[in-house]
Amino acid sequence: MNGDICNHTENHNPDVDSVRLTMLSEKDFLFLAELFKALGDYTRVRILYALSESELCVCALAEVLDMSQSAISHQLRLLRAARLVRYRKKGKNVYYALDDDHVANLLKQGLDHIREEG
Repeated sequence: MNGDICNHTENHNPDVDSVRLTMLSEKDFLFLAELFKALGDYTRVRILYALSESELCVCALAEVLDMSQSAISHQLRLLRAARLVRYRKKGKNVYYALDDDHVANLLKQGLDHIREEG
């Protein structure tokens, strides 16, 4: 028997109506999908993890991750566009950090989830 087929004969309308009332807007779903797409890249997750430990400049990130500065810069542009990182300038240097505590919490919860014994 296929577990994906609903064999219930009772009326689902109350459940369906309840969920429909809480559904996000199309815009919110699109932005959420873009957020998860940005998080769905190995290099970007490594960058985010490094930035969860310390604010770093591009050259320091490149050294930590053993990558070129141009590759790091490209990924940082995508992370900035997704509002996952922010930057500040100090003289000629640009330092990157996680945008806010929500990003740190996403990383922490993701790690907690994958490390869970199930």
